[in-house]
This record gives sequence, structure tokens and C-alpha cells, in this order.
Amino acid sequence: MKVVLVAACALVDADGRVLIAQRPEGKSMAGLWEFPGGKVDPGERPEDALIRELKEELGIVVKEACLAPLTFASHTYEEFHLLMPLYVCRRWEGTVTPHEHQKLAWVRPNRLREYPMPPADIPLISHLTTLL
Repeated sequence: MKVVLVAACALVDADGRVLIAQRPEGKSMAGLWEFPGGKVDPGERPEDALIRELKEELGIVVKEACLAPLTFASHTYEEFHLLMPLYVCRRWEGTVTPHEHQKLAWVRPNRLREYPMPPADIPLISHLTTLL
């Protein structure tokens, strides 16, 4: 089975809220909410993928020193196995703006379960709730 490496980031604002993005129409699992991030390209480090994806998706600049690894998800879907490190980031440059027409929401950690998420993202919530 193919293993897909995806890096995700929990952006945390000054009020302790976490940013989640809704998957746009046309993508698999459209309508579900997830932590921003994306696939790690061959030869790319997860941190570099996150820096690239956060700039592309949200228009923000994140420095590697501001990415703190928190936990990871390991989940088998029908077609592939997903391995997803989750980083926490509290500092970035620029204003978070949806560049891929996705909806964004700043959510208190204890309310994350109110948003439907892909199966791989759900176990990450308890780690964020404990941290924040």
C-alpha cells in the first residue's frame, strides 16, 4: 500500500483559537474541515512543505523556527496510508487569507469536534486540547 506523507499545521492565534480550513468542492472529502498543510513532495522536508503550503494556501510567511512538532496521525484509507505530522505555529507574518477559495474558521480547541473532519484529523484534536 502506498504511504502518503502530508504535513499539517495548527495555527494558533493570540486568543488560543486554532485555524481550520474547509476542503473545497472538487477535492476528495470536500466539505470536511482540516488543519492547513499539504503533501510533502519527494525530497522535501515536512517543514519546507508546510512553509510552502501556508504561503500558497493562506498567504502567510512562516519561519521554520516557529514550527513546533506536536504529534502525528497514521491512518489507513482505502487507496493509501496517510502519515501526517502536525506542527503548532503561533507566529507568522502577514494576514491569513484564503487563496484557494476555501472557507476558514478560527475555533477554540474544545469546539473542534463540532466540525466534520477527515478520519485522520480527528485523533489530533485531543493533543491540541491538552496543549491549549
